Amino acid sequence: MRTGQMKRTSYLAAVPLLFLAIAEAPAADPPRSGHPVFDRAVELVTDNFHDEAALDEFVEAVRREIDDPASPVNAKSAPDRVGEAIDTVLASLDASHVGHFEPDTIEYFELIDIFRFAIRDEMRRLFPPEGEVSYPGIGMIARPQNGARFVSDVYDGSPADRAGILVGDEVLSVDGAPYHEIESFSDKVAKPVEIELRRRAGAEPITLEVKVERLKPLPTFEKAIAESAEMTTRDGRKIGYIRLWTLAARHSMGVVAEALAEGKLKDADGLVLDLRGRWGGGSSDAAELFVGDTPSFRLIPRKGEDVLANVRWRRPVVAIIDEGSRSGLEVFAYALKVNGIPLVGARTAGALLAGRGYLLPDDSLLEVAVSDAVLEENTRLEGAGVEPDLPVPFSLPYAAGNDPQRDAAIEEMRRILARG
Repeated sequence: MRTGQMKRTSYLAAVPLLFLAIAEAPAADPPRSGHPVFDRAVELVTDNFHDEAALDEFVEAVRREIDDPASPVNAKSAPDRVGEAIDTVLASLDASHVGHFEPDTIEYFELIDIFRFAIRDEMRRLFPPEGEVSYPGIGMIARPQNGARFVSDVYDGSPADRAGILVGDEVLSVDGAPYHEIESFSDKVAKPVEIELRRRAGAEPITLEVKVERLKPLPTFEKAIAESAEMTTRDGRKIGYIRLWTLAARHSMGVVAEALAEGKLKDADGLVLDLRGRWGGGSSDAAELFVGDTPSFRLIPRKGEDVLANVRWRRPVVAIIDEGSRSGLEVFAYALKVNGIPLVGARTAGALLAGRGYLLPDDSLLEVAVSDAVLEENTRLEGAGVEPDLPVPFSLPYAAGNDPQRDAAIEEMRRILARG
């Protein structure tokens, strides 16, 4: 059977996997520290966490934290470190879609936008006057490794992308000061900053000038998906590529469908679909674009332009996965795999629970896993993930923009097309 044209399999009811809200009966009152932020976080977990059996260990962790004189919940001199205590007790749950996020991180703003419906009554207060989430930045994510920070993601079409920042670059400073995700760019919107980077181990630093923008998370993702689309040619055959940064944006799959049906990728002989995302979310039936049975069609009005009503991609597909493929993107990867579409890269995150966001009294964000997710035949991806058919390791430090997983996926597609 031709790749991408094997059996069609239903795999999960179409529910949003990142921001499902479940009403549960409240649990017994948990221990209290007297710190309003910590106590509210504990209360929300005990009332809403999906696995009641895990709460005994959680409550014990809370008691240990409260009884520890050195804990931030007891240290009058360090009330701003309460996040450390919250992180400690959350770790006892050993589950995905559980976390505490403060407004000095990009994660906070991206998740606030994803969970905007759950906290809709607070949006105008948090982001006046219209309640539109935004933050000052350049479209770059850097993560710590081996005592340094390396660029792990550059959003396509972002200021960082246009300036030539590459995945694997070591971030040394911004305007001569240590790098911080938000603080480095605060009060600098529409202004250039100088970012000092090291591209190769032991090499002399380089400095790039990047203009700071006020980024809206979900529109930034939609733009990045569209901007990632490109075509390459191998052995005379056209291979398309597009990166699905998240399913959580309203038009994520619409952007992909448009690129395939009438955009940059419409003439591709085969497609490399990059599922190495930033967040999952979205509807769990998103993979229907590639494995669904319903036919493609468009609406043709008497006057005006045709409208795409249903897009189905019937040509070969190879997908790339790694630990950034999580939540809804893992269901996507699973659906492709059971339909015979090759997966290249590394095991997915194993993070398939449904989360909901809650604001705490200090306006930090608490994510709680409010529902388990089980696929067909009692398959659970939480803690297990989806394994690639073709494992390809990727080393982040000093990658200099090289991407062996993408290269391997393109080569796999070349082989598929060569077989006819």
